[in-house]
Parts: sequence; C-alpha cells; structure tokens
Amino acid sequence: MFSILFLLILTTQLFAKYSYNNCTFKNPHYTEICKEVVKHGVSYKYANQFLLSYFKTQKYDEITWKYIQPSKIKYHRKKERQANNVLVKFVPKMVANLQEYKHAYDLAELKYGVNREIIAAILLKETKLGKIKPTHDAFIVFNTILTRTKPKSSREKWLLNMSKTNMASIIEHCYKEGVKPEQCNLPSSYAGAVGIPQFMPNSFIYTDSFYGKVADLTKMEDAILSAAKFLHKKAKFNKLIDWNKMPDIQKVESAWYAFEFENENCSFVHEENKKTGKKYRCFTKGKPELNYLREYVKKIMRYNNSSNYAIGVIRLAYEAHKALAKPSRSK
Repeated sequence: MFSILFLLILTTQLFAKYSYNNCTFKNPHYTEICKEVVKHGVSYKYANQFLLSYFKTQKYDEITWKYIQPSKIKYHRKKERQANNVLVKFVPKMVANLQEYKHAYDLAELKYGVNREIIAAILLKETKLGKIKPTHDAFIVFNTILTRTKPKSSREKWLLNMSKTNMASIIEHCYKEGVKPEQCNLPSSYAGAVGIPQFMPNSFIYTDSFYGKVADLTKMEDAILSAAKFLHKKAKFNKLIDWNKMPDIQKVESAWYAFEFENENCSFVHEENKKTGKKYRCFTKGKPELNYLREYVKKIMRYNNSSNYAIGVIRLAYEAHKALAKPSRSK
C-alpha cells in the first residue's frame, strides 16, 4: 500500500514537473522572461522548454562578455572614425548595390520616406552590404550577459533589462515561426545584432518583407525595407533629404573629428542625456547653418547612438548620391 502511494506521489510530482503550466524557475530573470512571452501568446510548454534547454541557457559566449566591457566599448567608439574613412572606398559597391536592388530602394523611399543612399550607407557600415557573416548565436549572447551581469551601476541595470527584452523577443519570434527551441539559431554579432541591417531582436517589430511574407533579414530586399521602416517609425524619418540643403559634408565631418578630439564628453547633436542627466559639449550648438544636417544626424542616431556612426552614414550617403548623379559614360 505504501509503495503504491509513493508511486502515485512520485508520478504526480513528475507530471507537475513536466506539465509546464507555470513560469517557475530558480533564476528569477527566467521567470520574468517566461511570464512576458506567455502574455504575448507563447505556450507555457514552449517557454519552459526554451529556458530549460542546455543548448540555449547553459552555453556562454566568452567573446561577447569580453567585448561588452566598458574599456572595449570606449576603444570601439574611437575606432569608428577610422572605420568611416576606410569605408569611403566602398562607395562604388554602394552604388552597384543601389542599382541592383533599385526595385527595393524605390519601394523604401515611396513607403517610408527614407533616402536610398542613407539605407545603403547603414547596410554598408553594419555588414558591408551583407558581406560580413555573423558567427554568434543571439540568444546565447544575451543569456551570457543576463547571467553574468551584476546590476550595481545604471549601465549594468540597463544591460540586464536589455538582455531580458531581447531574449523574450527571440523566444516569441521562433515560436511564431514554429521553430523548436534547440533549432532557434539566429546568427548574430557579438552584441546580438541580427542580419544584414544588424537588428536587435527587440526591434523585430520594425521588420518588413519585400515579398509580403515574414521578413528575412539575411535577404537584401527585406534588409532594405526593414532599415527604412525602423528609421521611419522610431526616428520619424519620413521626408527625403534634400542634398542641396546640406552643408559641405566632408568639411563638417573633419571639423567634428577635431572637436571630438579636443573634448572628452561631446556629441554632434545633444547637450544632455535626458535619461541620466549627463552633460555634453554639443558640436552644432550655436551653428544655425548646421540645423538641417543636425536634424538628420539626430534621426540616424536612433539607429546607432554614436555621433561618429551617424555622421559617417551621412558622409557615405552623400558620396553615393554624388556618384549616382554623375551621367553614365556608357551609351
């Protein structure tokens, strides 16, 4: 009798363990993620299987952990200027891409009001127009950050929250796609960015597909439309740049680099970080002749909050615009 009762209790416990009808985890962050995705339609079973998967939550990305340290990020920002200068030689490839995918760029401009040259410049800076192939797994990247970050500083608290929102977005994405947790592999950068336009998973809501299906960010047409939609929705980029209103971009870019070299805390467009209250020396303050450029730099900084990134995109886009405007020599 006792053995039968013990067997019934054991069976009940095993059933409870594997019935997946709640979001109870030893890691409270996993509990939060589970509850969030279930609220958005993911089944308890799928959420639990994902967060209990050895291949997703027990593997870690040491490169990610190394490169997200503050010293490495500071170094990367300093290298951004050098990257801008190097990428200018790729403008002919931008022009070739603009011509090859004219159908997609036409639609992006018409639908979202974002200049084709701006989109191509972003794709060039992100992955050299798809030539750079991501080698990390997005979920493992964010899980590494989540499990190792101790939320003491405001930056660490931000990292923790950012990881949770991106992990939730990946689970929701793969659930909707009908992909098993172990097969939910999203190739990414060491920072977790996905596809040709390098979207963070929590930005998948801004994706768009040229062919009217679920967007595939490894496809050029979908990358073009998705980058345009992101800028349109998140940065209110809805009116094409009139390049004739722009100042001498190369001259302004050089002046900005000199300004940045002389000032430790500076920004091309901002005087203050509204979230943290941190003050900046603003390059465009008191320069009304740069107001038009300033507004578009500010929009591009919603894609990447680096001033050097944004001014680099403008420079590349302007060079491509000039190249496209030249009459063809071929008859």
